[in-house]
Amino acid sequence: MKIIILGGGTAGTIMANKLRKALDREEWDITVIDKNKTHYYQPGFLFIPFGIYNKHDVIKPKGDFFPAGVKVLYENVDKIACDKNQVLLENGQVMAYDYLIIATGTQVFPEETPGMKEKLWHKSIFDFYTIELSFALQKFFKSWEGGKLVMAITELPYKCPVAPIEFVCLAEEYFAKKGMRDKVDITYVTPLPGAFTKPVATKMLSDLMHEKNINIVPDFYIERIDNERKVLVSYDEQEVPFDALTVVPVNMGNPMIERSGIGDDLNFVPTNKHTLQSEAFENVFVLGDAANLPTSKAGSVAHFASEILFENIMNHIEGRPMTARFDGHANCYIETGYGKGALIDFNYDTEPLPGTFPLPGIGPFGLLKNTKMNHYGKIIFRWMYWHILLRGKEMPIEADMNMAGKNSAYLEK
Repeated sequence: MKIIILGGGTAGTIMANKLRKALDREEWDITVIDKNKTHYYQPGFLFIPFGIYNKHDVIKPKGDFFPAGVKVLYENVDKIACDKNQVLLENGQVMAYDYLIIATGTQVFPEETPGMKEKLWHKSIFDFYTIELSFALQKFFKSWEGGKLVMAITELPYKCPVAPIEFVCLAEEYFAKKGMRDKVDITYVTPLPGAFTKPVATKMLSDLMHEKNINIVPDFYIERIDNERKVLVSYDEQEVPFDALTVVPVNMGNPMIERSGIGDDLNFVPTNKHTLQSEAFENVFVLGDAANLPTSKAGSVAHFASEILFENIMNHIEGRPMTARFDGHANCYIETGYGKGALIDFNYDTEPLPGTFPLPGIGPFGLLKNTKMNHYGKIIFRWMYWHILLRGKEMPIEADMNMAGKNSAYLEK
């Protein structure tokens, strides 16, 4: 029997480790296919522009994290023929499978926004979703003399929803410590009605940004970027001027999904939000950012969903009903600058609420609180990512969201 995992990022690597431990090596052949040999710790890209992380903090060889007994092909995939149970590689090779796990993630497409990838690209317009642009932005900030710094989100969904908030908070600290905060006007531009997607978290994060003198421009849908005048232009012709622009480009699934005819308009795969099984093919499962789940595209979602997917695949293999159900659990540390951080914990049905995590009344982490302990949680997570999470080991957080420690009174307001 053959299992193919498409994608060797966070989601694919976790599943390779979990399945290899559980399945008989003589009966089950597991293959990971990914075009890249380098594994990136993507949350770390955010810290590079401010000189907090370097290349060694965010880059390691993918091969270090795949278990013995898993075949790895570093090849480009042309398309998937789900009706034939085949993966077609660009080199002409045809790979048959009994089970397929799609974990091809999401990518940024700056060319989707008119004016983004023109003459100011890499000069006054940057993103921090690739390592190259993160370092380009670091170099730019070192010599920048100030002006209007705009952080803008093009559209939803995108990887790590809190990252742009972290960016403006870290930028505020960075320029304050350089003694030039009074020379930098920081504006956060978002298509959302506020700083975040849900009311309680939006109020807390909006108040935090207000305290830091960071402007918020809500309900702004970017239509184009005018390079000559250095302004963002919305579909309803609002304008936001900038001297330096950091953007979250349009996020879409792997173009191979489109070539295979199995995706939605943004090339994400329609997926049962509870079982993580493809809506169209019984032996195809989808994990991480590649799925069209109504939750955050974040590493924590891939982690929690992998627990559910592993259980459901094992049930399916052994002919049992897929009883495990993913609740959309997401858990995100938010770096807020000056050695502090916030934390949110939520799922499909329950918005981020104040409280303590993971233990009621004890914590040690505070939900929707700005504390030093939450900052330490963010820092510790990088070590846990490389040494525990990727290797498919048990993490001290349950896959299902727990209401213990949360102040549910806010739900009634």
